[in-house]
Amino acid sequence: MTPESIHRSASSPVSASARRAPRIAIALGVVALLAAVALIARGSAEDSDKPGAHQAATPGSQSADPAHSNAAGHTGQGGPEQDRPEPPQFNGTLCWEDLERFNDTVTLETFREWAAPLLAVKDPLVREYLKGRLAELIGDDEGRASEVLGWAREAPPAEFKLLMAGLRGSQVLPKVAAQLTSLGLDESLDLGRRAGFLDELQRLPQLEPATLEKLAHFAKDATSGEAGWVAARAIGRVMKEDFTRTGNAKPYLDKLLTIGAESLDEQVRYLALEMEMHAGAPLDTQATARLAKILATEGSDEVRQVVAHDLSFAQDKKQALDIYAKAFATEKDLCVRWALFRFAARAAGKDALPVMAEMALTDPRFQGNYQDFERLYASGIVDFNRIWFSLPTDDPHGCLHRHE
Repeated sequence: MTPESIHRSASSPVSASARRAPRIAIALGVVALLAAVALIARGSAEDSDKPGAHQAATPGSQSADPAHSNAAGHTGQGGPEQDRPEPPQFNGTLCWEDLERFNDTVTLETFREWAAPLLAVKDPLVREYLKGRLAELIGDDEGRASEVLGWAREAPPAEFKLLMAGLRGSQVLPKVAAQLTSLGLDESLDLGRRAGFLDELQRLPQLEPATLEKLAHFAKDATSGEAGWVAARAIGRVMKEDFTRTGNAKPYLDKLLTIGAESLDEQVRYLALEMEMHAGAPLDTQATARLAKILATEGSDEVRQVVAHDLSFAQDKKQALDIYAKAFATEKDLCVRWALFRFAARAAGKDALPVMAEMALTDPRFQGNYQDFERLYASGIVDFNRIWFSLPTDDPHGCLHRHE
């Protein structure tokens, strides 16, 4: 995503939602049964040659005895090993009876082993069912969630995604925020897995100060890679939700500005500063001054364009216009100048016209742009969105796709 693709409108909210698969129902059973018929039509011989494929169990032949299962889904303390039911050998064609039998007898203790042959078939409908069933088994029990996170430390990729999706669909995510953070910062794990743990934090309603501090420190680390990027995104997305609910974005914004100023990774800096655009939180004079410093020292023209957008949320309009004017005078990049020019109007509306006129005198390439803005404001339009969409073109200087 480039700054220009976001700047096409005054706000670009990021929405993130996680679907929670419902418990298996008659509708899913019908679809699964139809899928089974299609798979059977391909020939049972092909299935028998696949690794891990199993013959369908005859009724009662290998199904687990409910009497030996914990039907409530609790992890048992462990009796004699021989008392545990053997995992059912589910049919590779995923007939409805297999899923029904799984649904009736699986517990959290047996879920991982019993789900393996179903997951291996790679049927998207069955994966959705497994996610929902695991979420039901976890419920709002912190102990069960911790056990699932323990499995996820060493689970293969496909199973890791299933485990995290089940956790996400449960009601317990806020209770294990500290454990997710610890796993995400665990240097003994590979960065991809750490990113997977940190990714779940973005779905929390808020971040505790200690967690926020740890994530910001990690995001600035030059070795954090993709996981650092994910940590910065988590801070930004929780900021947006917390700000919507409480009206307070300051703790998050402070960390994002620090990341934007200090990270050695350009992509992480860009993202950290971009998140303010999505939240639209008003900037006090201190935050505005910090952005001015970043604007004056940042080496990436793309990041400077993001900062120009951020400054349009400044509460002190005069302070913002002074920053725009000073930055424009020394800026060499055309597209950054275009960002400074138009976002001055977003920051202060019609009051920005004198500053924009001076910019057009400094760089004659903006004379036509100034005339367009002046004409639209003179017509009585005051809303920046209407001004923007009333311009003859949204890309007069060829900046929109320059970096794509």
